[in-house]
Amino acid sequence: MHLRRASLSVTAAVVVSTLGVAAYKYIPHDDSTTASGKDSVAARAAAGQPLPTPAAPRVTVQPRPEFPAKLPGLGPKTLAHVPENTRQILLVTGAGKHSASSKAVLWQRVDGRWHPGAVWAAHNGYRGWTDEHYAGDLRSPIGVFGLTDAGGRLADPGTKLPYHHSGAFSTNGTGLEDESLNGVFDYVIAINYNRQPGASPMDGTHPLGGNRGGGIWLHIDHGGPTHACVSLSRAHMKELLRALEPAGHPVVVMGDAASLAR
Repeated sequence: MHLRRASLSVTAAVVVSTLGVAAYKYIPHDDSTTASGKDSVAARAAAGQPLPTPAAPRVTVQPRPEFPAKLPGLGPKTLAHVPENTRQILLVTGAGKHSASSKAVLWQRVDGRWHPGAVWAAHNGYRGWTDEHYAGDLRSPIGVFGLTDAGGRLADPGTKLPYHHSGAFSTNGTGLEDESLNGVFDYVIAINYNRQPGASPMDGTHPLGGNRGGGIWLHIDHGGPTHACVSLSRAHMKELLRALEPAGHPVVVMGDAASLAR
């Protein structure tokens, strides 16, 4: 018995690379897809011979979204705490572990890629940063915290976050370096450290206990260090409030550079 040898046609496709060098990619074609191939398949079937296995359909692999692994300055320990559905990250990087000065950048993920905003000057706790914050230690907590609730003494400037407008967002007196605190709570965003998300920034619920501090906000800068909050200029606070969206599951990633790089 003579077996008919299945013929295999080969098509050479020329692909020109960006360097101008031609490369060849060989793509095999099953003869069963041609008219003569169909006759060959019919003949095999009539002779009781095994039929060729049809080629598997091509599968288009969708590119995976770029996760925060490429955000500069963030190490694996920090990234592990960033929720996968987060599309907005306010990255606040302290100048040093004991410094009250920091920089803030709003990163937003669009079409699977992270895009940075402008760099904003900021202040943090008077004594810098800590991995374990306690009330009155004058240090800002290091970590990844949700941004779900806003409010202020002034009317909502156009945020999509729930906004609690109240005259209770007021303070007087001076800061730690004798600077005026007038108007610092005109706009605030609650940092979800030791608080109940979904409540007004004024809510006093402290799941970790009162001794672990609370009421830590993003608020308007007063030209000096804070007790534990992070402060931005009035213009940047308004810009941030208008940019944040609940659907983007925004978080603040905050701490000194060395700690965030872990």
